[in-house]
Amino acid sequence: IPAEESEDEAAAGEERLSQQDPAGGSPEGSGDRSQEGAGTPSETHGDGQREGQEAEQPDRTLATSNKPRKKKKKRKTKKNSAGETVEDNDLEDIESLLERIEDPRLAPQSQGGVSTDSRPLLYVEHRNLNPENELKRYFGARAVLGDQRPRQRQRQYVRSMWLTAPKNTWPRYSKTGITMQLLDTRRGVQHFTFEHHREYQQVQFKFLDAVESMDPNNIVLLLQMNPYHVDSLLQLSDVCRMQEDQEMARDLIERALYSLECAFHPVFSLTSGTCRLDYRRPENRAFFLALFKHLMFLEKRGCPRTALEFCKLILSLDPDDDPLCVLLLIDFLSLRAREYSFLTRLFQEWESHRNLSQLPNFAFSVPLAYFLLSQQEERPELERSQARERAARLIQLALVMFPSVLMPLLDHCSVQPDARVASHPFFGLNAQVSQSPALNQLTSLYVGRTHALWKDPAVMAWLEPHAHEVLRMVDARDALVQEAEHKRKIRYQSAPRNIYRHIILSEMKEATAALPLEVTSQPVMGFDPLPPLDSIVSYTRPERTSHPSNESTLSLFFRSLLPNFNLQGDMRHDGDDEAGAAQDLNQGVNRLMAAMRDMLANIQFQEPPHEDNPEGDGDWD
Repeated sequence: IPAEESEDEAAAGEERLSQQDPAGGSPEGSGDRSQEGAGTPSETHGDGQREGQEAEQPDRTLATSNKPRKKKKKRKTKKNSAGETVEDNDLEDIESLLERIEDPRLAPQSQGGVSTDSRPLLYVEHRNLNPENELKRYFGARAVLGDQRPRQRQRQYVRSMWLTAPKNTWPRYSKTGITMQLLDTRRGVQHFTFEHHREYQQVQFKFLDAVESMDPNNIVLLLQMNPYHVDSLLQLSDVCRMQEDQEMARDLIERALYSLECAFHPVFSLTSGTCRLDYRRPENRAFFLALFKHLMFLEKRGCPRTALEFCKLILSLDPDDDPLCVLLLIDFLSLRAREYSFLTRLFQEWESHRNLSQLPNFAFSVPLAYFLLSQQEERPELERSQARERAARLIQLALVMFPSVLMPLLDHCSVQPDARVASHPFFGLNAQVSQSPALNQLTSLYVGRTHALWKDPAVMAWLEPHAHEVLRMVDARDALVQEAEHKRKIRYQSAPRNIYRHIILSEMKEATAALPLEVTSQPVMGFDPLPPLDSIVSYTRPERTSHPSNESTLSLFFRSLLPNFNLQGDMRHDGDDEAGAAQDLNQGVNRLMAAMRDMLANIQFQEPPHEDNPEGDGDWD
């Protein structure tokens, strides 16, 4: 392009460009070079005429920019090593790249598993907290999103959240009175706590009154005035779930999570695994319970990978005490999500200090994970053989330690055991009757939750020879069998409180039926099931003054018959006057006698129908 090109020629050249590319993009020829200017000298290699005129391009750009004309949107182009032009905004390349980023199976293969294994065990990924990402991997983005993309532009909420996405149907969010404070930092671990301001405490007191009234409508009225009160959302969610309104129950839990996430401390991190919350503080319990209820809905919805990520998040908040005992659930979610490597890594790193093999769910799920790893043909043969050996060794140890699991598991899978296994007393009914109630709760919980994972014929074919090998060890009086029996008698005397709390929240009928009387006899509230005995209370509810508290049994009986009856009458008004105490007592007795006469006078007996009309008219007057 000569340097002395006139402005008219430049405008004519641009007009030709607009005719060639009506979308505003520039072709790959020389027509775009007049607009590149001096900022693209690296793209002119191989063109001697353009390379010699780089110094004149700024002046030409200034000269052509003086003439007003409509600017066209151009596509940025670059050249690869072969000299071919590549377009950066190629939609197909971008979508394929996003699919590769969202596909978790590609990360370990492309990086050799180094980055994945080097992360902390309880590391939480933000993208795995969104169930839509998992659903898009199963069904595709078009099937999941549908026509939601245009609606997102009109969304009322602009704040981006990690735990849940706010919806247009929710009330407008305003400050609720919940904040989060950083208590201290010890050994690189930050300890946080939620705090309730005075206005939120008043709402909390009204909520407790509504719960004591046993009327869900009172909670609904409270939520109309305070739409983001967390405990009310949790309790009403349980009510909706009992009424088979699963969609509303899930929506209320998501709204509770949204309210709590809006109160996060600026340095509180969901992914680092180094932020802690103490369950002994009542203000923190709502966050644990909302996360647990949310992951249960996700698992039922068919998003086990997302549920596993929330399970890891709950465990990272208090890994030592594990107040909701999610260790009884994390193996099931790992198997459902096919995260076998994570389950085996968790077992290897925590077995030494947490004795995970003494839990029936880990004793059986870990060898199952090793067996499923050995069935993956894309893995090296050496790794597959090692997985088979570990699976064989661990499943035999599990059958020796927990023989009461095998027969209920086969029964739930509708599998008939062979004659040797069915007739041997080691796996018989005696194994289930002789075990302690605490161990019975753990085994019933595991069988009821994970029996569907064992229905695979390949899994049953793998389990059968190992059951026969265990019977051979029992008949040979192996020392390992005697040691396991001794452990079962000494351990599992009583279950800790967090296991009871987990069973109640899980609502597995097999395990709930085995709960002890001291747990089932006390009322269990959905917003705080089985609170810790060593709770750290920051504020207390003021005591309520109830007038009928000093009434006698007879007075309470008449009050149940006549709600307007009041034996004490005006005694509370004249209680300070001792001289009128006897007169008030006489008035109370007189009112009692009058109430009795009124009650007896209102009693009417129905006469039977007359004999001349034996059929009767159906109504007695």
